[in-house]
Order: sequence, then structure tokens, then C-alpha cells
Amino acid sequence: MWNWNNALSPEMNINKNLVDNFKKYAKVSGIAFIILGSIGIFFPTFMSFTTLAFVAYLMLFAGISSGTLTWMSNRRDWAGWLKSFVLTLVGILMIFYPAQGIAALGMFFAVYFFIDSFAGFALAFSLKPQKIWWLWLINAITSLALGVIFVVGWPFSSFFMVGLFVGISLLFDGFALLWGGIFVDEVEDEEKKGQ
Repeated sequence: MWNWNNALSPEMNINKNLVDNFKKYAKVSGIAFIILGSIGIFFPTFMSFTTLAFVAYLMLFAGISSGTLTWMSNRRDWAGWLKSFVLTLVGILMIFYPAQGIAALGMFFAVYFFIDSFAGFALAFSLKPQKIWWLWLINAITSLALGVIFVVGWPFSSFFMVGLFVGISLLFDGFALLWGGIFVDEVEDEEKKGQ
């Protein structure tokens, strides 16, 4: 009745659709992350400003969208207007004051690296019987080290470190995704040979 594959975790066996989608996009996403990560490592200041522009315009778009939604749904919702105002203001300030924006991004990315590290440890230990668990463990340790290093050097080295560390993180995430996609392919090939 059930077609269980011992090389995959029970969660992966149950959700075959998720595994198929992961296999389909993991390698392409991994290669794209590796390329973006390499650009960030070799051109960290460029990646810092690119990241700042991306985040600033994303916040600006979110603020305008939130204001439009508040206008259309409930014009008396002061929390909706406050959210829209804050998002739009922060986006505009980041665009017009890039040095302070990159310093603020530096602190946000330090928090991101810590969260990414804890998520990576959880994923690594949940995959531990699999042969790729160590790759996620290295990813988690790298994110933890980046978070600690970033907090120690903040705010003076933000121009260089935001781009460099985003690049390193993207590079390791890319390798993890690429190898994850290859692993799923190998498991399915072994499964087909066994049938």
C-alpha cells in the first residue's frame, strides 16, 4: 500500500508532492544562489547597496500596498495606517540615507544570521540519518559565526560586511540546495533500480 523509501525521512515520504517540487527547483535555485553569493563575496560594497535598495523598495511597496488595503477595507483602522506610514517612511529614509540604512540592515542581518543558524541546526539534526545532514550543519555553523562576527564589527564595517556576509550566506545556501536536489535525484534513481 505505502511505498516507503528508507533513504528519505518519513515526512518526505508522506509529502511526495513537496519532494517533487523541491527536486524540480532546488538545483536551479542553488546555482542562482551560488552565483549571487559569489558576486557578493567579490563585490561586497555593491552587494550592500543592492541589498539596501531591494529592502528599501520592498518596504516602500509594502507600505503603499498596506495603505491601499487600509483605504479600501477600513479607513478608520489606525493600526493599518500606522503600519503603512512606518513602512513607507522607513523605505524612504533608507533610500535617502543609505549609510544609516546599511548600518540598520547590518543589525537586521545579524539577527537573520542567528535565526538562520538555529533553523539550520534544527534541519541538520532532523536529517541526521541522511548523508547530507552535515552540509546543513556546516551551513548552520557558518550562519552562527557570521552573526557573531557581524555584531562585533557593527556599525563601522557595515558597508563591507553586509554585502560580504549576504554573499557568503547565499553561497552556502546555494550549495546546500544544490546538493539537496542531487540527493533527492540519487534516492529516486536508487528506488527505480530497486523496483
